[in-house]
Amino acid sequence: MSFDVPEDLRYLESHEWVSVDDGVARIGITDFAQDELGDVVFVELPDEGDDVTAGEEFGVVESIKAVSDVYAPVSGTVTAVNESLFDLPELLNEDPFDAGWMLEVELADEGELDELLSADDYADQIA
Repeated sequence: MSFDVPEDLRYLESHEWVSVDDGVARIGITDFAQDELGDVVFVELPDEGDDVTAGEEFGVVESIKAVSDVYAPVSGTVTAVNESLFDLPELLNEDPFDAGWMLEVELADEGELDELLSADDYADQIA
């Protein structure tokens, strides 16, 4: 089975992705992660204004199979939360990269991106 691994994103080994546009990082879980979880039924996310730290847990995704922590690929202050996920957690399964994004964070240190996996490296990890 092959999974969508967009080239323009960076990845954590724990299956989160991040895109950065003008100092704002958008974070979510990967196509592989949503497939492993199965049908997502609940999402717990931080509030706007909360700080997240690279490598540390920021939320929880609950599926019919498991409850999984979600980890921040980068550090910063939460500027937006995808509130659609509270009513429609299945967006994580249907469209993990666009409609299913989880947080936007004001990036504290762009250098942290260098510590993350490239699309090719992540694709190798899940192969």
